[in-house]
Amino acid sequence: MLYRIAKIVTAPAVRLLWRPVVEGKEHVPETGPAILASNHLSILDSFFLPSLLPRKVTFVAKNEYFTGNPLTATFMRTTGNLAIDRESAGAAQAMLDAAAEVLKAGELFGIYPEGTRSPDGRLYKGKIGVAWLALTTGAPVIPVAMKGVDRVLPPGATVPRITRIGVRLGAPTVYTGDPGSARDRRRVTDEIMAGIRDLSGQEYVAKYASSVKNGS
Repeated sequence: MLYRIAKIVTAPAVRLLWRPVVEGKEHVPETGPAILASNHLSILDSFFLPSLLPRKVTFVAKNEYFTGNPLTATFMRTTGNLAIDRESAGAAQAMLDAAAEVLKAGELFGIYPEGTRSPDGRLYKGKIGVAWLALTTGAPVIPVAMKGVDRVLPPGATVPRITRIGVRLGAPTVYTGDPGSARDRRRVTDEIMAGIRDLSGQEYVAKYASSVKNGS
């Protein structure tokens, strides 16, 4: 109920203020599970994408978003995002297990394979959790390219800017392989990232975004 109320408020506001161009919405199934694997340019990605799709999309967000800024925390709770402690030893698997339950319930789950926001607008190497999720659940993966959202709230900014944004969704793909095989997980992840790159047109960097942010 809270999600529906939030959607009624946010969807018209997003369309009015940021005039989004959405391509490929027909690729999102009307029912049943699917993984939305997106590039990650801004904290607002998890706000814009669900606002522009007819179905609920569940994301996992770090605990700080639920305990910091009151507006952000309220949004995270009302839109059904799942909190995860990224500092705990089992955080990654806990996130994947929670995501698998969402998909088993026939819902949409959104994930950023890069693991963190791009530090410079380029597309970085994907982490293999998205492949484990796809191979374990059998849910189709829909590549997503967010565009222009990094200009809405650049690093350090506190007030969103009014600038046009775009979302491109690709055709769903069901991947096969052994979720226990590191080789299969790497192969599927790389194929998913190639699909995102084709949609976004971003330059691809064959290293993890987190390592770039940490200066390694």
